[in-house]
Amino acid sequence: MSTRDLVYCALFAAMVAALGMVPPIPLGFLPVPVTAQTLGVMLAGILLGAKRGGIALVLFLLLVAAGLPLLAGGRGGIGVLMGPTAGFVLAWPVGAVVAGLIAERLGTGARPIPLFLAAAAGGILVVYAGGIPWLWLVAGLPLEKAAMGSLAFIPGDLIKAGVAAATAAAVRRAGVLPAHA
Repeated sequence: MSTRDLVYCALFAAMVAALGMVPPIPLGFLPVPVTAQTLGVMLAGILLGAKRGGIALVLFLLLVAAGLPLLAGGRGGIGVLMGPTAGFVLAWPVGAVVAGLIAERLGTGARPIPLFLAAAAGGILVVYAGGIPWLWLVAGLPLEKAAMGSLAFIPGDLIKAGVAAATAAAVRRAGVLPAHA
């Protein structure tokens, strides 16, 4: 990896941390609020590509594991990464990789629809595929209840995928970031 790649990875890890400072939106009927951090997962994948996007999110998780309060609500530490909702967070690097792979394979360029599909696949499908079974195992919730509770987050996540796609399309049109590596 080049120095530029390392800088991009660090920059996107910092961006995910900064998105954790956006006030969470409580749903009222669930103890887990809607946060902005999965927007960073989507952007890392579709802008940096699979390799760099995944590394950015692994770096972020290492910082959280070290105790830095980078998750929404100022949370951090190993305990948070072992809790009932940790499966969603632990799936972030895989989500970024999948979003990046899809964006690379589709040759999305600055086209918002393919970017949206890549962001949604990595940032929603993959993250939920990691989070729901973890919630079932750790919290002891029935699998269908864990899945049904997660449905409340789909509208917000679809909006984040749209924002990620529009942002990535604009960044690509401007030529700010080099093509995926």
